[in-house]
Amino acid sequence: MPKKMRHHWLLIGACGWVLLLLMLASKLINFNTRATDDYREKAEMPSWTQTEVKSVKSLPAQTSDGRAPKSSDLPSVGPSSTSDPTDWQSVEMKRLELLSAVCKNKSLSNLNLTSVNRFVLDRIFVCDKHKILFCQTPKVGNTQWKKVLIVLNGVFSTVEEIPENLVHDHEKNGLPRLSSLTNPEIKERLKTYFKFFIVRDPFERLISAFKDKFVKNPRFEPWYKHDIAPAIIRKYRRSRRDNDNKAAAGLRFEDFIRYLGDKPGRWRMDRQFGEHVIHWVTYEELCAPCDIKYSVIGHHETLELDAPYILKAAGIERLVSYPTIPPGITRYNQTKVLQYFSGISKRDVSRLYDRYQVDFSLFSYPRPDFLLN
Repeated sequence: MPKKMRHHWLLIGACGWVLLLLMLASKLINFNTRATDDYREKAEMPSWTQTEVKSVKSLPAQTSDGRAPKSSDLPSVGPSSTSDPTDWQSVEMKRLELLSAVCKNKSLSNLNLTSVNRFVLDRIFVCDKHKILFCQTPKVGNTQWKKVLIVLNGVFSTVEEIPENLVHDHEKNGLPRLSSLTNPEIKERLKTYFKFFIVRDPFERLISAFKDKFVKNPRFEPWYKHDIAPAIIRKYRRSRRDNDNKAAAGLRFEDFIRYLGDKPGRWRMDRQFGEHVIHWVTYEELCAPCDIKYSVIGHHETLELDAPYILKAAGIERLVSYPTIPPGITRYNQTKVLQYFSGISKRDVSRLYDRYQVDFSLFSYPRPDFLLN
């Protein structure tokens, strides 16, 4: 082979090797970058149910750029939803310790904390067969827990068999309320039964209530659209021109927020609305957690770990399973909260927070400074 031809082929071979090495290096760099980004994303994922037992007066704010805080920035009630389930008992104990500390906080004494009354007793479902009391806190996944209790009563063998319409039919679902019993029976059950309820971020719960009752508006609950929404619009919509066309416009989130934040003005309306207001009444008013000593308080944001812990703590883990939780459905969504509150004035947000401040404090939810400041 001529000398020039040999040099030519050697040059082509060398270029091929260089090109191959460059491709391998590029893939390695991309892989490392992607792995680093994935780790950072997981590391910065906020945990919204962490609590500090020693501090009950203030909760951490969001970061200045509007992001939710990192889990390391939050006070600690225990591990995040990816933590070891075997340590979950300590999480629940810290939640109850915090609750007790906040209930005893003298700065809250002027807020008229709820005592056990008829309204509270109407919220608590009874399972005598397994000595369980469950306080209903709407818009926090209560339907699934009612299914669990219905299965425990023996009518159905699994939660999947229960028709949805039966769950909400309190005359036929076989779940008695504590208010249906005599005073001695009530006292005995409050003293000896396993008692629990579930909470979630208060503002996210309000968004859920608004979407479910006034946007989707189930056909079997027409009064939200035809009775409650027009009453709120008449009193709280600021534009008279818009108010004249209230039926076409429908209830707006800003109308709903003004109504909720008007402490003196909504009292008469709430009496008119009756029990329908339970979808946005505070947890403190619904379940009287400062007057009833609950065994467990579950958090919607960590339901994947709370649900099996509750079943085990109640001694029913071998009798019933909690329904499968779709991935990501319980995670706090700050972007959604920002979108809904984007047109709400700081004054109205502040009034709303004043109403739900006790819930934020009792259950260790961070003060929403990204909306208030």
